Amino acid sequence: MNSGFRFLNQDNHRVQDSLPASLDLPALSRETIVPGSGSPLVDQFGEDLEPSFNQSGAFSPELAEQLIGLGCDHYQSGQYETALNFFKQAYAGYQALNNEAGQVKCLTSIGLAFYNLKHYSKALEYSQIALVLAHQIQDQRNAVKILSTMGNAYRHLKEPDKAIEYQLQSLALAQQIQDHTGEMAALNNLGLAYKMIGNYEQSIAYEEQSLAIARELKDQQVEEQILKNLGNACYALGAYTKAIDYYRQRLEIARSLKAPRMEAQILRNLGNAYYAAGDYQHSIECGQRRLEVSRELNDRRGEEQALGSVGVSYDALGEYAKAIDYYEQRLAIARMIQDSRVEDQVLGSLKVAYFAIGDYIKAAEYAAERQNLSRN
Repeated sequence: MNSGFRFLNQDNHRVQDSLPASLDLPALSRETIVPGSGSPLVDQFGEDLEPSFNQSGAFSPELAEQLIGLGCDHYQSGQYETALNFFKQAYAGYQALNNEAGQVKCLTSIGLAFYNLKHYSKALEYSQIALVLAHQIQDQRNAVKILSTMGNAYRHLKEPDKAIEYQLQSLALAQQIQDHTGEMAALNNLGLAYKMIGNYEQSIAYEEQSLAIARELKDQQVEEQILKNLGNACYALGAYTKAIDYYRQRLEIARSLKAPRMEAQILRNLGNAYYAAGDYQHSIECGQRRLEVSRELNDRRGEEQALGSVGVSYDALGEYAKAIDYYEQRLAIARMIQDSRVEDQVLGSLKVAYFAIGDYIKAAEYAAERQNLSRN
């Protein structure tokens, strides 16, 4: 079953009353989850869609719908400024038409666009107006989404109390109207808010409830994101065994989705968790697999980082010759991409590793190279 729930560039939103039921709203950031329903926007609006006035030259419902559709199209392409322009034009149109449902939709979209532009105060400003109007016309499903947006914005503004307050309101309303995707979003976002204030136990409790709903809805993309948030919260708490479990579940989903970049990111987190737990051998395996994926993707940064993590794990095992091999490969890439910070770090690691095996001449050479680098 597809829950109609999506992340950045794929989230959908149910339209109320006179608006077409297939018209979709944009989503929030990849970390956050927002409620929605409907089919993908790209199925409803083609690239050749152009707004058209009616014969009198006045705004028509069709024109307003086309404008917000074009706004969503640009939003989904990451062109948030252009999307804002279309959303604002559509809002003016719905005002002229006295269409309050359309106004709520546009204001919500404007708030989301500002959120993605990291203009969180502006996102709150438009979301607050949208919320008042949504309450007036009893648009509860939109209100669930707006409250969630406001909570997320407050979290980014470092106001966790308000973030939690608005997410709790979103959760209560979603449960009241049996909006399961809205409930799942609020629970996830509450987890993020509690993680922000260091209450990792409460964060994990909310994320686990969110995960249960995601699995009931059978939406792997949402499940994958919640597993990431759970793994991160457990890692921050120092519960490395649980973090490893969640990261491994997430890795299975990434592989089933054939998403190599996601796999590489998860392998990084998983390798770090194994290292923190003192399981250096499994940390090495994660780093080596990440190295393979990064090379397949021609991702030099990922390759450099993977080489570093494998080297550090071999270092921790006391296998200095192997650590040196990976460090020297990492050094070559650091110089290739002209990253002096990483170069300095690797030179230091090489100095220590060569010293550990008793090769004091090589240790001194790398120490000198590091000193020369700091002078330049």
